[in-house]
Amino acid sequence: MGAGSDRDALDAAHRGARLGRLILDTTALVTAERGRRGLDAGIADDDDVAIAAVTAAELLVGIELAGSRNRARRTAFVEAVLATLTIEDYTLATARAHSHLLAEVRRSGRPRGAHDLIIAATSISSERIVLTADARGFEGLPGVEVRMLEG
Repeated sequence: MGAGSDRDALDAAHRGARLGRLILDTTALVTAERGRRGLDAGIADDDDVAIAAVTAAELLVGIELAGSRNRARRTAFVEAVLATLTIEDYTLATARAHSHLLAEVRRSGRPRGAHDLIIAATSISSERIVLTADARGFEGLPGVEVRMLEG
């Protein structure tokens, strides 16, 4: 094995360390849509980015509720997100993680939003890190890694 192959292996290992498997929660996307913070601050070019199916539903509700002044812009944004990102389905593995999280928050007496728990469960079942603009819904949930959207 020559020096070039050693260097290639090191480069590959380094790239793998930077690669993040992320799942965006709705607050990250809404914050980006409204121009408050760009997603670039939290997402590297190499990252594998997805959303939960429930996040797609939340974004689509935003279109349904948008006034005529914002509807076209919001529709274009949501359709671009849905066409670009992987959408993680609610699977049996997600249901198992969801039931565990539901039981945990009930035992702890710290209720969370229903959709946040589904996003958290999806992050567990798909082995992704939640990227959010508001970590309160995810903090302290077992098995859920959270990254704040900077900016």
